[in-house]
Amino acid sequence: MHLFTLPRLSIKILPAFLCALLFLSGCTELELASHVAKKGQGTSQGTFKVGSPYRVGGQWYNPTETYDYTQTGIASWYGPGFHGKKTANGETFNMNELTAAHKTLQMPSLVRVTNLENGRSIIVRINDRGPFSRGRVIDMSKKSAELLGFKNKGTAKVRLQVLTEESKAIAMAAKEGQSTKGYEVAMNNQGQSQSASQPPAQIMSPAASPVPAVEEADIQTQIPGHVRAGRFYPDPIVQQFSVPPTSIFVQVGSFSDSANANKLSAKLQSFGSAHVSPALVSGRNFYRVRFGPLGSVQQADSLLTDLVRAGYGDAMTIVD
Repeated sequence: MHLFTLPRLSIKILPAFLCALLFLSGCTELELASHVAKKGQGTSQGTFKVGSPYRVGGQWYNPTETYDYTQTGIASWYGPGFHGKKTANGETFNMNELTAAHKTLQMPSLVRVTNLENGRSIIVRINDRGPFSRGRVIDMSKKSAELLGFKNKGTAKVRLQVLTEESKAIAMAAKEGQSTKGYEVAMNNQGQSQSASQPPAQIMSPAASPVPAVEEADIQTQIPGHVRAGRFYPDPIVQQFSVPPTSIFVQVGSFSDSANANKLSAKLQSFGSAHVSPALVSGRNFYRVRFGPLGSVQQADSLLTDLVRAGYGDAMTIVD
């Protein structure tokens, strides 16, 4: 990794509404967007897409345009078998970019993904649909899985957080026919502001996307990265957070009536030790029927498969 002082850096001038984001209070991720936003040259740039409800493997999914969304679950990754193929929004998939697939989020959207097993966190851009395993919530690109530290393991417990204003901005850009490829690189280079009491450790990672020469501007700055073939390649920054311990459960149902929850729990005892877990959600009491905590993702997958085959199609893997 090298630091380069760039007195004159070729940049792409952003639309006004994106530039305005640079001055949002508490939002620092886009501060370097003008340095690394890249123009789709020679590759498809993709379009804005939400899509209609669809069914895969007997399960229905309802895509929704939403900018207030968090989720926990199990992440997987995909790469060589899909490299160079079209994503769901029309882009060409590159396993070395910081992108991911989600079942229902609008494309593009910007999501912070935190590995709950090691605290590593990056920002990715959703540009594809999947994964279609019932036990997975997001499919990361190979590069994203490497940066989060679970490529060799294959899966990880994660938390997803849609970045509200940033996702609205790139959605508007995509709706106007502009390429949004590369904004996730800008945001990772700046990172997300943290409290002074818990500053993140920054881990430099291999180079990501190139910055094309579009317009010349006088900029005095230092950005971690390197130059190859006359182009500057920024290095994504992985943030490190302290994360509380989490466990894996398989949840079969959630009821407002405890009697219904206890009835289902009794029916499920042939599959293992099902129990009823009370929860308060938006001021209302719910009773969740769950198995766990389970020892591994593989154990959860096996139990989930058995439950679905037995007719419990709403069963799902939960990280809590």
